[in-house]
Amino acid sequence: MRRISLIAAIVTSLLALTACKDGKIYTLYRNSPLDPSMRIHMATFDAGEPGDYNQANCEITKDLFINFPGVTARYWCEKGRYRE
Repeated sequence: MRRISLIAAIVTSLLALTACKDGKIYTLYRNSPLDPSMRIHMATFDAGEPGDYNQANCEITKDLFINFPGVTARYWCEKGRYRE
């Protein structure tokens, strides 16, 4: 019984840590110049760094793509992992 309680505590702790880490993950998306409603995954920023590190890197990358000559697609960052 004690072993089951220990395993439950470890699993709960790991789930809590994963939830905290996911809150700091950002994903870069773009649409298509031919179809503005498309949602295309470009990159996921999930470095285990403190603060807004992943968000800042996502925004910097977005700005680099947007400022590239001839780019007509829209780029944006969203909090969390890739989702369709």
